[in-house]
Amino acid sequence: MKSGDLAVDLASAFDASPNPYVLLTPDLRIAGVNQAYLDVTNSTRAAIIGRPLFSAFDSGPGEEAPENVRQVRASIERARDTRQRDHLPLVKYAMARRLADGREVFEERYWSATHTPMLDDAGEVTFILQHTTDITELQRLRDRGLKADNASALDVMLGGAVLGRAEQVQEDNRRLEGERNRLMDMFMQAPGFVAVLSGPDHVFQMHNAAYAQLIGHRDISGKPIGEALPEVQGQGYFEFLASVYATGEPYEGRASRVQLQRTPDAPLESRFLDFIYQPIRDASGAVAGIFVQGHDVTETVRSTERQKLMIDELNHRVKNTLATVQSIAMQTARSHGDPRTFAEGFQARLLALSHTHDLLTRSHWEGADLGAILQHETEAHGSARVSANGPLVALPPAAALSFGMIFHELATNAAKYGALSAPDGRVLVDWSVADQTNPRLELVWREIGGPPVAPPDRKGFGSRLIERNVRHDLAGEVELDYAGDGFTATFSIPLDKEQGE
Repeated sequence: MKSGDLAVDLASAFDASPNPYVLLTPDLRIAGVNQAYLDVTNSTRAAIIGRPLFSAFDSGPGEEAPENVRQVRASIERARDTRQRDHLPLVKYAMARRLADGREVFEERYWSATHTPMLDDAGEVTFILQHTTDITELQRLRDRGLKADNASALDVMLGGAVLGRAEQVQEDNRRLEGERNRLMDMFMQAPGFVAVLSGPDHVFQMHNAAYAQLIGHRDISGKPIGEALPEVQGQGYFEFLASVYATGEPYEGRASRVQLQRTPDAPLESRFLDFIYQPIRDASGAVAGIFVQGHDVTETVRSTERQKLMIDELNHRVKNTLATVQSIAMQTARSHGDPRTFAEGFQARLLALSHTHDLLTRSHWEGADLGAILQHETEAHGSARVSANGPLVALPPAAALSFGMIFHELATNAAKYGALSAPDGRVLVDWSVADQTNPRLELVWREIGGPPVAPPDRKGFGSRLIERNVRHDLAGEVELDYAGDGFTATFSIPLDKEQGE
């Protein structure tokens, strides 16, 4: 027999079948019907072909119409989406029937429906075939029970048993569908990322909102992971998936780094993940897919790294501070023979260190502003007597500590011998950042209105501390000028670009 003859015979058999059949497209439009279907629905091919199934017919009066439409639609969509046959054991659907006098009435009928997806060579659904069986008489026998006039007790019992089983199956299906929907809601709303991959190519079957957010809300449904996330190639994750699929053994990762292109054309972005790949097995026990579950722990990892850096920095600063305190104690002792004056000088310098430490603590030891350090170390002398003029200069912790000590020594010296020792004396502090390519801080401390100034007979501890901090700790230069009309200190300190901005 030729293939064309076979097609004609199949079409003839389809149309001649006493059972109603309707062929639907994936968007639930009527693509074909047989004669039995036209007879049952009292319609013509011209009137219904191409129309949506649920608008081609009036379901008739009655409150049950929305529910029965939902049942039929849900069964068809399950068959389409799962690519598996779906059976609806019992559904009540009123059909139009024309009386002898021309009037049209709706007659209540009961149906059992089977929906079968038809797949192409690629496995895609091309049509859904609906096959319905009229079981109205069985339902009526069950409703009438043993009082039926024209049915034997056995027929009634058999009919009731069949309908009872059908209703039980349908109730089980409804319960399972409800549970499935609840599980799906939980899946989609899970705080951690979740995805289901199928086959050896790891094709995305579903993923939740957290997974979509992690990868930048890309369209990955139905794509193998190599196509969906090409930038992950070579990072080890594809190999982990292949191992789980081949061995059936789960794989767990902790704080694993992955680089993702979360925005189109953007550079790769590092994220850190806690995750587990678990095998999904089919009915025979073979691995059919992989369940992916995990959490984005990037902020936790980075917070831990910052904390470690801060602890290391703190340990380093404590050692430096202790060395500074030791130096202050030794130098102060050399310049103060009297225990009382030694204690006063030593305590004042420790307080200067403490003030700068307070500023650094507020910024979590990320640095401090030059102007804030100056204000902190001179506020005891009155804000009107020290004028500050300069841009924001963010200093790293080491430089901030050095400037704290420098400003303390300058203010102490001015209060004892310079401008701040006279009622009308003032201090002018001006600074700027020069040469943005290799930025340098240029700062001038100038005292006016104080007593006449003369160069000291010997270099005191304050001067030595300033010069040591500038040259040794800040790698800069300082010039101390004891002019008669007022003391001036000029500083030139190299800055990196971040400090100069």
